[in-house]
Parts: sequence; structure tokens; C-alpha cells
Amino acid sequence: MSEPTPTFPVFAPDRTSDAPRQEVWTIERPRPRWWLYILFLVLTMFSTTVVGSRMEFNYLHRQPVFSLNDDTISLFPVGWAFEQPGHLLLGLPFSLTLMFILFAHEMGHYLYARHYRVYATPPFFVPFPSLIGTLGAFIRIKSPIPSRAALFDIGIAGPIAGFIPACVALAVGLSLSRPIAGSAGSEFQLGFPPVFRLARWALGMHAPLGTLSLHPIAAAAWVGMFATSLNLLPAGQLDGGHIVNSISPRVHRWVTALTVLALVPLGKYFWTGWFLWAVLLGITAKHPTVPRYPSVTGRRRAIAWCGLLILVLSFTPAPFTHSSGKEVWPELRDDARDALRDFGHEVRHLLHRR
Repeated sequence: MSEPTPTFPVFAPDRTSDAPRQEVWTIERPRPRWWLYILFLVLTMFSTTVVGSRMEFNYLHRQPVFSLNDDTISLFPVGWAFEQPGHLLLGLPFSLTLMFILFAHEMGHYLYARHYRVYATPPFFVPFPSLIGTLGAFIRIKSPIPSRAALFDIGIAGPIAGFIPACVALAVGLSLSRPIAGSAGSEFQLGFPPVFRLARWALGMHAPLGTLSLHPIAAAAWVGMFATSLNLLPAGQLDGGHIVNSISPRVHRWVTALTVLALVPLGKYFWTGWFLWAVLLGITAKHPTVPRYPSVTGRRRAIAWCGLLILVLSFTPAPFTHSSGKEVWPELRDDARDALRDFGHEVRHLLHRR
């Protein structure tokens, strides 16, 4: 969600009297560059399919879904995926599932923005050659939001719309998952939110989640849950921040500050990525002012509790295990020390040669 589009004055003279001309303000809607949105949608579909092909390969060989133990397949295996047409097709279960979850989330925002006649851009997908092939998707709101009730509806529609298909994907993908072969390990061990444990119990599965080779559909559900929990953090201009601000701007300021402070120990003891989120939320802490009425009352406050429940079910303090600040910092310190020592040896060697 973004800044409002500038408004432009239109002067309408009154032809029936000598009264001065009247000033009417209108909002000019720019035409969306559809080719750009379609291009990035295709690029993100491609990038998620490429990483999905590696996930499916790992699944077929009963390896952890994010395993990089096979040296023939890189983190972003473009070359391997194009060696045979079948390789790229392996990535479709992950890619189609994840793209649908992200699309559903953003369309929840978009459709409610259209309902309130708020100008919003179409969903913009961001491709990225990473473990999951994307940085997600977003829309930009480019006109004022008319009320706190509208802000609440637009803010919470996305997480709910994305959480439902993510739950369906979780049930399907987890039922297709199977135990890891032998003692295979992975550099990236996932932490699982409560909704995964709940689904495991509902499906009558007895194997611990950490011992399963997740089906790529379940991996897409994991990414969808992780994205949902990040968006629902009650701070700044995230979806959770919009929800809190729609209820009380004063509470929003305090909750944002507490959330940023809470992310610091989470980064130290669970996952270093929380430090980055603390910085981002600190930068975007201020929320634009929205007219108070109609305010958030009655049924909407009950739905707000549903949003909190979704956050609890989808949130995990350590999305990747063994990646806390306490564990990562000593390794970084030792690596930096070794690099400085090697650099010193090189400098002394060069001076000795002279």
C-alpha cells in the first residue's frame, strides 16, 4: 500500500449567476501498465518453477525439500531444468500452488479496494533466484482510504484470502509427504508453525514433521503460511499494522514499538532475519491518517480476533532452525578472523618478495 495519487483542480464556472467559479477536485487514475505486470507474473512463474523442479527432485529421492546435498543441482538450477523438458515440468506443483496462494492474498486486498472505490494497482509479483524463487507479491494503493472500516476490510481481506488456500494445500501436500530416506540431512532445516502440527494431528500422521520429505505442495503451503504471518505482524504498514491502526491509531503506535522491540530477542535466539524486519518496521512505523468514521465495531472486531488466530497458527519464531544470532554470529566472527589472517599472510608474503 502506498502514497495517494496527486489530485488536480477542475474549475467549473456557474453560468446562472455572477458568483465566482467553483473549484472541484478530482483524482486522476493512471492507466496500469499491464505489460509490466504480466511480464513480472511470467518471470515469477518461471523462477518458482525452476526452484520447484529441484524440490520435486528432492521429494522423489526422499530428501529434505530444501536439500542442496546433490552437487549437480544448484540453488537455482536453470541449466539443469532445461537439460530435459521433464525437469522443468517437475516444478509445476510447487509453482502453481504458491502462485495461487500469493494471488489469492493480493486479490483479497484488490477486490476490497475496488469495493470501496479506492484506486489500487493490480498484483505485482517479484521474481528472485532464491530458495523459493520469489520475494512475494504486492499491490499499491494510490488514492485515499475513505474510513477506518474500509482500511480494516482491505487490510484483513488479504491474509484471510491467502490463508484458506494455504490450508487446503497444507492438507493435500502433507498427506503426500513421506519419511526421509536413511539419515539424509539438509543445510536448511525448517521450523514449523502450529498449523502444521494441527494438520499432522488431523491427518493421523505419527512421524515428526522434521523427519518428512515434504511434497512440494506442502512446501508451497509452508511459504504461504510464512508470508501470511509476516504480513500479519501488528506493526507499521503491514496488513497487521493496517488492522491495528483501523481500530486505534494510538494503540498502533505502541504496538508497533513493542513489535519492533520483540523482534530483537527473536533475532538473537531464533532467526537472524528478524533483525532485518525490525529495521524495516522501524523505518515504516508511521501510518497515514485515515478518517475515523465509519469506525471498526461489532462484527469487524470479531473478525479482528480471527486475524489474530491466523497469526498465531501461521507464525514460527524460527522458520529456519540453527540460524539464530547466537549461532550465526560466532561463525561470522570466525570467518572474518580467518579472512583477516589470510589477508595478513598475503600482505606479509608480498612485502617479503619485495
